[in-house]
Amino acid sequence: MRGTYDRATVHAILDEALVCHLGFVVDGQPFVLPTMFVRHEERLFVHGAAAGRFMRTLAEGVDACFSVTLLDALVLARSAFHHSMNYRSVLVLGRANEVTDRAEKLHAMALLIDKVSPGRATLSRRPSDKEIRATAILSLPLEEVSAKIRRGPPVEDEDDLTVPVWAGVVPISLRAGVPEWDGLGANVLDPPVLPRALRGGSIP
Repeated sequence: MRGTYDRATVHAILDEALVCHLGFVVDGQPFVLPTMFVRHEERLFVHGAAAGRFMRTLAEGVDACFSVTLLDALVLARSAFHHSMNYRSVLVLGRANEVTDRAEKLHAMALLIDKVSPGRATLSRRPSDKEIRATAILSLPLEEVSAKIRRGPPVEDEDDLTVPVWAGVVPISLRAGVPEWDGLGANVLDPPVLPRALRGGSIP
């Protein structure tokens, strides 16, 4: 079985993933939209434009499906049937609530910024009142949640072992490149701090 409900495993996958997909239905039409998110204890925070239908609909408490997937490798087999991928994924079902308390909303916004660059919420300018009003933050509890993981080499039928084709695993990873300054304002020489999962050879 590839499924697991282990909380530590679920948390680790959620903390590494940078983008989620949120699915919901409006008047019989399904939508699946990507957005940023962050996990805080047993809740997920997602953000979007307060005026957008996406956030307004989810804030009404419709049934939602949240998912993330981390791709770790291509799995190449000797038979077409046994080709696969190594991955780690999480699925969350539930209903989101809008975060309206100002202090909690600012805390969630800081967590979202710090996820993409740890410590950056303190370094950057704080959101203005106008920016806070323009941003909606939704909270989704980690209640109905599961993870699914595949690891290892391809599964091979014994009769296929004589097929003269390469078989094995091709690792895949997401790595950040060298930061590129935008050329505006003061050139602060210290590079941004990146999440551990994205740090390549050029980033400490």
